This record gives sequence, C-alpha cells and structure tokens, in this order.
Amino acid sequence: MDRIFSGIQPTGTPHLGNYLGAIQNWARLQEQSSSVLYSIMDMHSLTMPKEPAVLRRNILDTTAAILACGIDPKKCFLFRQSLVPEHAELAWILGCLTNVPRLLRLPQWKMKCTSQNNEGTVGLLTYPVLQAADILLYNGQLSEYGTILACGNISFDRLKVYRLWSTHVPVGEDQVVHLELAQDIAQHFNKKYGEFFPVPKAILSTTKKIKSLRDPAVKMSKSDPQKLATVSVADSPDEIVLKFRKAVTDFTSEVTYDPVSRPGVSNLVSIHAAITGLSIKEVLHQSAGLDTARYKMVVAESVIQKFAPIRNEIKKLQEDKSHLIKVLEDGAEKAKELAAPIYQEIRRLVGFQ
Repeated sequence: MDRIFSGIQPTGTPHLGNYLGAIQNWARLQEQSSSVLYSIMDMHSLTMPKEPAVLRRNILDTTAAILACGIDPKKCFLFRQSLVPEHAELAWILGCLTNVPRLLRLPQWKMKCTSQNNEGTVGLLTYPVLQAADILLYNGQLSEYGTILACGNISFDRLKVYRLWSTHVPVGEDQVVHLELAQDIAQHFNKKYGEFFPVPKAILSTTKKIKSLRDPAVKMSKSDPQKLATVSVADSPDEIVLKFRKAVTDFTSEVTYDPVSRPGVSNLVSIHAAITGLSIKEVLHQSAGLDTARYKMVVAESVIQKFAPIRNEIKKLQEDKSHLIKVLEDGAEKAKELAAPIYQEIRRLVGFQ
C-alpha cells in the first residue's frame, strides 16, 4: 500500500506558485490514496529568523488556506510537525549517518547561507536531514500476526511482521536533490542496521514552475521585495488585475509558448493552463488573435474566478482559531499513532532498547 507524505512551511497565506505547484496536487492525491499525511513544517521555519508571534499567526493562516484550498482532514492527516517529537528524534539518528560535505554541496545551503552573510546556522545546514526524517518516519507499519507470512517488502521479528510501505513524496523540481538525500540516507541505514526503510519515491508535479511576474528568470516567492511579483491566494480581484497588468512580457504582441526566448509570456501561459486545467496547446488555441495586453486580463480573470471561493473560505476559517488548532492537534495524534511503532523499532535497531 502506498503512503503519501508532504509538507509546507508556515509562511502565512500561500501564493499562486504554492497553490499550483503543491496544494492543488495535494487535493488531488488525497482522493487517490487511503494513507495521506500533510504537515505544517514549523520546525523547518526556524531555519530563517522568525518572531514567535509571527510564526504562531503564520501557522494558523497557512492551515486556514490549506483547508480552504480543499484539503480535507477526513481524507488525510493534517498536522503540525513540532507536535510529533519523533520527527526531531529520528533526525538526530539520521544526522549521525550523514556526512557534512554532502550537506555543504546542496544548492539550497549555498543560496541561503549567502543570503545570511555566509553565517548560516547548524539548523540551516542540517534541515535536509530533518526532511529525510519527516519522510522516513512514516515509512513502515507495525502489525502482529499469528503466523509469519513472507511476501514483498516484509521483514521479521519473531511473530511481529513489519509491513513496509512505499512512501511517495510530492516534490517540486527544486526539492529533488533533498529527496535524493533521503533516499541515500534510507539506503545507508538499511546497510548498517538491516533492511527496514523502503526507498521513498518522488511524485513530480506536472505544473511548470511558476515564475515571478516581475522577473520571469526566478520563481515566484513570498520573500520577493517587489510586491507586484507575487500573487497571493487571498489577493482581491483588483490586486490580481494590477499584478497581471504589470507582469513583464516583451515587445511581441502575439501569445506564444517559448520559455527560453519569451519567458514572461510563457509564464502567463503556464499559469493559465494550470489554473484552468487545460493543456498548453489548448490555451494557445483559445488565445489566438489576442495581444499580450488583453491576454494578461484573460489570465487574471481565470485566477480571480479560481481564488474567489478560496479567499472567502480563508476569511471564515481565520475567524475560528480554535477550530484550526483542533484540526492540527487531532492530525498530530493520528500521525503519532503511525510514527510511534516505527520509531520504536528504529530505536531497537540502533541499540537504544
């Protein structure tokens, strides 16, 4: 049986790139698998400085947005990472199997360390190990049987049978190297302590990476200093129209798709296709005869229609903080039920008990 795990950092209300690249896919995956876990990665958020009050608010705002986008706690476990302490405990064990040079080569370390004046913290360096722990912690399920049966990925301990689940992880292109690290760590653990972890597999998003509306050479980001570069799922219709009207394109008026030669227009086409569910070819066919100025408004209107009900639902959910907290706490209790027996076996394997 496949188990799906993914997480998102609590940066407040997600932007268009988060929605199209991850959350929209999450909603689809919860309908396709009976074992799905989604986590608000509050421990990861500490790798970049945060005021406690801001972090608390961002956790609830992110939760409200995820629920408003269609994530259903009845179909998945939605929980806050720090409420399941096994994540951090397993990260320590896995960190002791991971060499520092491998972490120093990761592109995110180089980029974020530079942004912190080359004074990156230990947490910033090792957070990919915590990501590996996030994934592998749910990579097994302990069951007891009256007799021992042998089939597939099953290992044995007397009459206890550990049915290993193949964990699938939805990731964007920029996170593939971190999943590869998790795969290597799992294999290293298996070599040292015996076969226990299946190697996690990636589920790559089919959506093209959404780029900044002001600089199509970089991806859309909430930290972008240009306010017109990023569209939030909670933006008003007027804000969305303004941002798309100011989107950088080029001097050719025809709508075409050529990410290398025409990155700005191609980014709009990618957004239009992803938000409507159409193919690139279908979008181009519908847009024949439009100049880029008019096409920007077509894309803006598609985004407005998609986000209008989400925006309204976010406002409702934000008014009920106790509900949001309960959703995360209930999800954490269920996640613990899955994590605890797996982590106890890991403790036994490494010699803690």
